Order: sequence, then C-alpha cells, then structure tokens
Amino acid sequence: IEFDYCCVHAAFALKEEGFETLMVNSNPETVSTDYDTSDKLFFEPLTLEDVLHIYEREKCWGAIAQFGGQTPLNLALGLQQNGVNIIGTSPQSIEVAEDRKLFAAMLRKLDIPQPNNGLATNEAEALEVSKRLGYPVLVRPSFVLGGRAMQIVYSDNELQHYMRFAVEASPERPVLVDQFLEDATEVDVDCIADVGLHADPAAATIVIGGMLEHIEFAGVHSGDAAMVLPPHTLSKQVIQTIRDYTHAMARELKVTGLMNVQYAVKDEIVYVLEVNPRASRTVPFVSKAIGRPLAKLAAKVMAGKTLKELGFTEEIWPAYWAVKESVFPFNKFHGQDILLSPEMRSTGEVMGLDENLGIAYAKSQMAANSPLPLGGAVFISVNDRDKPKIVEVARQFAELGFSLVSTSGTATVLEAAGLKVQRVFKLSEGRPNALDLLKNREMQLVINTPSGAAPRSDEVKIRTTAVYTGTPIMTTVSSAKAAAQGIAALKERGYQVKTVQEYH
Repeated sequence: IEFDYCCVHAAFALKEEGFETLMVNSNPETVSTDYDTSDKLFFEPLTLEDVLHIYEREKCWGAIAQFGGQTPLNLALGLQQNGVNIIGTSPQSIEVAEDRKLFAAMLRKLDIPQPNNGLATNEAEALEVSKRLGYPVLVRPSFVLGGRAMQIVYSDNELQHYMRFAVEASPERPVLVDQFLEDATEVDVDCIADVGLHADPAAATIVIGGMLEHIEFAGVHSGDAAMVLPPHTLSKQVIQTIRDYTHAMARELKVTGLMNVQYAVKDEIVYVLEVNPRASRTVPFVSKAIGRPLAKLAAKVMAGKTLKELGFTEEIWPAYWAVKESVFPFNKFHGQDILLSPEMRSTGEVMGLDENLGIAYAKSQMAANSPLPLGGAVFISVNDRDKPKIVEVARQFAELGFSLVSTSGTATVLEAAGLKVQRVFKLSEGRPNALDLLKNREMQLVINTPSGAAPRSDEVKIRTTAVYTGTPIMTTVSSAKAAAQGIAALKERGYQVKTVQEYH
C-alpha cells in the first residue's frame, strides 16, 4: 500500500508538470493500476528484459526506480547500463547505501557511528564474527525488503541453526551480522533533497519531512513498530545530531528525491543502522501528519525542479502528536504467536492525532481495533530482564483503579514493591490459570513480555488466547507504559475527534 501511494502521487505530480506517465506494475490489487492513474499501464513483471522493452518501445525520457520498494531498486544498475536514464538519486549512490563495505566506508569518512558489524559467507565466519561482537547479534541476508529472514540471535546454537536453515550464504550474497543494541530507541527519518540538481552539494536544499520515534525498542521491523511523530523522549541534542547526520549523508549520496534513515539511540549516542535512498513505508504517514505530499514533491524534484522552486525549504515540527500503530491479521491465523520481530507481519496501519500524546496513542489503539480499557483487571507476566521496569507501570495501573493479576515470579516482585496482587497459577500448575480468566473475560488487558529467544509454550497460549478474546495485549514494557499514559489521559479528559485538515 505505502509504495502504491508513492507511485500514484508520482504519476499525478508528473502529469501536472506536463509529462506522459507510464506505470509498470503486475499487481492488479493497487490504485496505481487504476485505468485513470497514469497515461499508460503495463501489467508486466519487473524484470530487466520487460522494463527495457517497454522503455525502448515507448521512447521514454526517464525512469523512476525509488518509489516501488526493493525490486525496482535492484534493477536500477542494470537498467542504467542498458542506457536507461534513471532520474533521481543515481544507481551508484543506491549501491553505496546497499553495499555494506561501501556504506561503512562512507560512514567512516563522515565520522558517523554504526553498530559494530561483520560479513559472513558461511557458518564458520558467522560464528567468528559473533564471537568478536558478543551476543545478542542481529543476522540478516543482504538486499532484502520487509526484514525477511532477519533474526536476533542469542547463542552459537541459534546462529548455527540460522545459517543452516534460514538463509543461503554465498560470497555474492553474504549474511550481515550486526551487534544488536538492546534497549536502544529506534528512530526513522524521512527526508527530501535536491542535491543531484546542483553542481555544488552545499547549495542544495535538504528538508527532513519527519522524525518518527519507535515506541517498541530496537529490533522490531519499522513496518510493525508503533511510532510517534515528533519524537517524545529524545533530548534536543540527540535530535540535532540526527538532523546533522541526515543532512551529511544526503549530501554525500547526492540524494535527489526521498531518503529514509534508520537510527538507534543508546546512552545519548546516535548510531546509523541503515540508509535507503528511496521512498520508505513511512512516507504516506509522514505526509499526512505534516500536511505536505512528500512523494509528489519528490517526483517533481526528480524531474528537475528544486525544492526552493517548489516552496518547501523548512522542516515542519507539528504542535500535535501523530501516533502510527500497525494492524495485524493474527486473528486469522490460529495458533500463530503474535510477538513482533525484525520480520514484518503487519497488513496495514492507522494513525492517532491529538494535542495530548496519551490520547493520540489511545486513538491509534481504537483505530487498530484494540481499544484501551478504562477499568477492570490487568494481567502482568514479564521476563526477568523486565521485572525491575514493570513495577512503575504496575503502580500506574493500580492508581488508575485496575486490579493486578500475576503469576508467581512477577507477583513476588510487585508485592515486594508494596502492590496488591491476585496470584494465579501458571498453566502447568493447575487452575484457575491465566487462560481461564481470559476466556471468562475477567481480564481487560494483558502485559506479557517474552522470556528469551524461544518463548515458552504457555506464553504463546496466553498471547494467542488474548487475540481470540479481543483482549488488548502489550508485549513490551514501553508499549505498556504508553497504554497506561493513554488510559490516564482518557480518564482525565476524554477525547474529541477532528478531521486531519483541521490540524494543518
């Protein structure tokens, strides 16, 4: 959907500029394949041969590869070698951002930190790299979209299993091994630039469309994470650093059009995780949040207009909060665990807008079909790492009038902090247990964080039962905190509804 949105806006923008537009897309389930979106539509597979054939037959002036996700990007170099005029960011710059070695060299040149990492073309190399980095590590194949086959690995055994069964590593397609920054805050930045249109990169205009701070900690795919625009916990200094790094990379890569950067912030240090010199999944959300059509502007930039000519030179910092929440199809897949990971699982997204962050979060949950409860019982069962952090959240729920229900380990921690807790059996200990309370609708909210990489089967049962009974469930402490904040705001002031246009 997100890339479809970008393609449609690009077609509209180029028509306004007097171009004839051709759309190549073999997916009929899209708006970009509507008969009135572009001037000509080709239902062809996105292969080098097919695209070249169309380009030559129609005598095209240029081709845009940065709006359709990863597949067209992978074709960009081959198309250019065959004489296609790829407008926007050059395929060479795209290669620098995608190729780990070239990318690391660019970051060293610009003095921008990235998490320690390495490349592995076989199992022995992967073990060697992870020994040097220390667990946990994040492993993934190179050149993928949607975080496919991306995993956080905690031990040698898991890594060996991953290398044997999840990917096929080769010298052409190495596996990337990154040090995983636990409990880091992830930030997505979408920016638009016209550097390629200027002989002197310093004369170019670069504007950050939006900075989105993830509510979940790093390690959840950006297509799945809940996000807040503008950032709500980052210091002014960190935000300025992110701005500086984004501008430096956009100039270095001579970005013409859109660029997306993913950062991780830990202990006030900003690390770059990856850069994509293309439209990202968050572009439609950011465009609606700030009231400017970024994809449309980017298409006009690629066709030769500068941002000054288009009148978009200042970053917009909204005076309200926009919260993005993802929508998942878990209720259609019985028995499937709902934990979020680096692999993308969501099938849609919604937006909550409000002057108050708590209410904006609550609205996003309503839109995603799991509205926050205003009273009742909350079930809390968290792993050992999260136990010290959960006490504060549990206290907030108790103050909001919720009764607390917990299994033995978490209950002991909460009782030690002076909270009143109703203990329930673990599934193996007897009944009534958490499943019984869920099925009887005696629990209104579940907070359950996974223990280790391989979750225990009773955790999976609790999480899947929560989905079937329509009980809102939080699988990270940070989303539980956001829920408490949202419930407190709703109880205090209720909420109003306004149209998006009224915010701009």
